[in-house]
Amino acid sequence: MTGTVITFYSYKGGVGRSSTLSNVAVLLARWGRKVLIVDWDLEAPGLHHYFGRLLPTPPESGVIDLANDFLGGAKAPGKHIVPIDIGEGTLDLLAAGGLDPANPRRTHPAYRSRMQRIDWADLYAQGFATFLERCREEWTDNYDFVLIDSRTGISDTAGICTAHLPDRLVVVFTANDQNLMDVVDVAQRADIARDRLPYDRPPHMVLPVLSRFDGRVEYQQAEEWHRRCTEAVAPLFGNWLATSVPEELMLRHLTVPYVSYWSFGEQIPVQAEQTPSPDQISYALETVAAVIGQQFDRTDLLADNRDAYVAAARSRRREFDLDLLVSSPRSAQAAVTELIDELRALGLRADRSLSANVEFLDHPREPAKHLCLMVDGEVSRWQTTEAERFLRHALDPDGDERQLFCVLTHGTDRAQLPGFLRNLRPLELAPRTRPVDVARELHDLITGKPVPAETPDREVLHQAAAALRALPDEMPYAGRFALVEQVVRDMAAALDRDELSLLRDLATDVELLGKTRTDGERVATPAGLRAAIDALLDRIDRRGQAFTD
Repeated sequence: MTGTVITFYSYKGGVGRSSTLSNVAVLLARWGRKVLIVDWDLEAPGLHHYFGRLLPTPPESGVIDLANDFLGGAKAPGKHIVPIDIGEGTLDLLAAGGLDPANPRRTHPAYRSRMQRIDWADLYAQGFATFLERCREEWTDNYDFVLIDSRTGISDTAGICTAHLPDRLVVVFTANDQNLMDVVDVAQRADIARDRLPYDRPPHMVLPVLSRFDGRVEYQQAEEWHRRCTEAVAPLFGNWLATSVPEELMLRHLTVPYVSYWSFGEQIPVQAEQTPSPDQISYALETVAAVIGQQFDRTDLLADNRDAYVAAARSRRREFDLDLLVSSPRSAQAAVTELIDELRALGLRADRSLSANVEFLDHPREPAKHLCLMVDGEVSRWQTTEAERFLRHALDPDGDERQLFCVLTHGTDRAQLPGFLRNLRPLELAPRTRPVDVARELHDLITGKPVPAETPDREVLHQAAAALRALPDEMPYAGRFALVEQVVRDMAAALDRDELSLLRDLATDVELLGKTRTDGERVATPAGLRAAIDALLDRIDRRGQAFTD
């Protein structure tokens, strides 16, 4: 898929344009997109300041060197892009020009004179536009998003950034007349200029971002200015905002608050605020990044459920680590262990989440595509929290359905379930329902494919493996291990001789030996016996896989 070029523009300086671009770039890269940021604010370059310590190799060249590439007869841009190490994701920088080797926070001493010698009108007269098209094509082939930091005001370079290069515009402005008077006019002039270009460019989609807005103190005055801002930028929503979404509501989602802590220096708050709350600046920046990541689409979903919209943008290109996370209270640990073992045997990536473990609340990423609550008597407060968090992020605009399941232990009253679970069809661990039966049903619901019916031989292998996996790690006395060891040897011999009826009987013996009831001292399984059990399990699993294949 061809990448998207988006210019970040502001009519006036000091509105937070470069800061917004830098934070959005980090978010998109963290969410799995390949991102290139381009510093085309040639008269006041500064993107490198946001990433100084994250640049393993300070840039030695940049945008102004594209002109030299063209004048030198190059057919494609030179190697001017450097990586930014943000820890995860692909984020690269095309700086305005090289930095000073003696002080990498400053541009090269020769930068200003080189920049001032460039005559952009003359370059275009010589065919520079065609060269820029080749640059653009190379960038969009290699990146999902190319974010350009444009010069403010009206100039030749601003015209390149707003008319020639971008697919879309992000216009960053603050609540004052200097910004509002020209914010729509600039977008309209850019479209007129695009119409004169010999390239097929559709009319701009323009994302207005109200920046550095402080609505916490002078509330009435803030509301009045927000209304004025909405009226001013309303025409920019015309060709992409869902008709059911009011412009005023959309602009509130696109309003980045003023937070004094982040007003000093060039900082990346989205790196510090990994799971932001609505009053933090990163919360609004996540929303802006999500609209860009979703290609300005499905804004009706954003209006209905902001968290689900952002979650969909965050996870669209990320594979989940697990297919299913099973949440259970500690009273159901034994049942959930058996269920997970059966799910894994069926090829699903499953793991447990013990309710009351607060770490999952602090984790910014969701480990599993689906969630299953195992309810033992009643839904715990923590399970409710887990389910609410999952449902808040489960709506996917791509239609890739994420599901919440419910499994009831024996004796749990369905009528006592909270409303969000009563609407589901729960699965039950009744006296005659084994964990393998529930696992098979979950497998069918998740994959949409029924588990192949087991042959009698495969059923024996399955029973033997389940019995071995259910053996506890500790026994009430050491003598019991001698009995287990003998049965394990007999099972291995039965498997060697293909005596599956004997293997079934021995599996029943193992189940009986594993059922220990004592509150006294316990002895850990000897290492040699554990190794023999694991080796036998491996053989049984490989034999069972042969039936599947």
